Amino acid sequence: MKKLIYVTGLLALLGWGCNSQPNNTVYTNAGSTPPNVVLIMADDMGYNDLGCYGNATIKTPNIDRLAALGMRLTDYHTNGVVCSPTRAALLTGLYPQEAGVEGVVTAKSHRASGMSPSKFTLAEYLKESGHTTALFGKWHLGYQPEFGPNVQGFDQFKGFVSGNVDYFSHIDQEGFEDWWNNNQIQNEAGYLTDLISKNAIEFLEKKEDDKPFFLYLAHGAPHYPYQGPNDTADRTVGGSFPIQGSREDKKKAYKEMIESLDKNVGKVIDYLDKNKLTDNTLVIFCSDNGGTRNVGSNAPLSGHKGQVYEGGHRVPAIFYWKDKIQPGVSEELVLSMDLFPTIASLLDLEVPKDLSGKDLSVIFDQTKADKNIEERTVFWRFKNQGAARKGNWKLLKIDGEAKLYNLSTDIKETADVKEEFPDVFQELNRAYEEWEFGLKEETILT
Repeated sequence: MKKLIYVTGLLALLGWGCNSQPNNTVYTNAGSTPPNVVLIMADDMGYNDLGCYGNATIKTPNIDRLAALGMRLTDYHTNGVVCSPTRAALLTGLYPQEAGVEGVVTAKSHRASGMSPSKFTLAEYLKESGHTTALFGKWHLGYQPEFGPNVQGFDQFKGFVSGNVDYFSHIDQEGFEDWWNNNQIQNEAGYLTDLISKNAIEFLEKKEDDKPFFLYLAHGAPHYPYQGPNDTADRTVGGSFPIQGSREDKKKAYKEMIESLDKNVGKVIDYLDKNKLTDNTLVIFCSDNGGTRNVGSNAPLSGHKGQVYEGGHRVPAIFYWKDKIQPGVSEELVLSMDLFPTIASLLDLEVPKDLSGKDLSVIFDQTKADKNIEERTVFWRFKNQGAARKGNWKLLKIDGEAKLYNLSTDIKETADVKEEFPDVFQELNRAYEEWEFGLKEETILT
């Protein structure tokens, strides 16, 4: 049974169904059909892995075009520094710890575990608002159907439930088949990145014309195994294989994988354009954590995936909605958990109460441009690491040692200034301790 805190929102949704047009909406000229949402998530993509974020080597014209036509965020952060926690936060609007998923839901150790179905998700919320919901790609919040996408609000699911699969054989890193059609294993031939966009377009072709949709495209790229579209399978069922793939030049494979991802993003956007869906569709692109140490680029940040330094959680993010979101660059602090309430608000739905994420639609909605964003303190925790951020101040705690950084002058987090600013240090340290103490933790997957 879902939490009572959502009753207000659901009543609002029921009321919406009685009107041909919602009130005070940013899409009043888009027609009577409520807006659609396309959420595209890359896997392990670093802050500097796209052309629009400064990469001069990897060619990403389609995503760069989204950034040019939409709002590019330069201070967007994942709630986790590895895959599962961010996905939990994005879907629930909560901190990963509150969602019960602080660490990776691994193929080896957590095959009977997952995020509790009692957690209310963005997919459930939009489904109850009248949207058809579909996930194509990576789930990574539970291996068994009782923890799967179909019990968390998705009408359709085609993809994999583990952290990574072979891009061709779709076998996970423990040697199990991992390509699902809803609740059944049902392999499908094709390169992983191509399959996700293929299934997305087939979904769009079959959708009901008068019904809005929420399409979540959770790509595997550029997570290992490092396999470009012209490579072949490495993994076999129960076999022995190199976890990261057999390609010797992994950086070149990584480049091919991102460029394939970009091509497939372009396919989906082109379909929306050609079928006159762009005007009524909010498109969001983001990554689930920072790039890896050896192949990803997080420049100019320090750190990488698995760390609470900026490089572990500051990632690319783009919001695009033709003629609704004005092109530009936002320097506002945004986290994965903010997407749930922000999407709800942009679609003119009642924002659920008691979410840890905040409605930041003011950044994207010109009708709310006169509203101020209240400064807040946000937190990260992973294993022996913790961090707190308020404004440009960031507290970093690793193995019990705490440091303070001023990100406005030290984005690389190299100069500890806690001695110069003891009051700021004590404030953030106290806030972090209070946040930890106040967490109502369930079974935390670490």
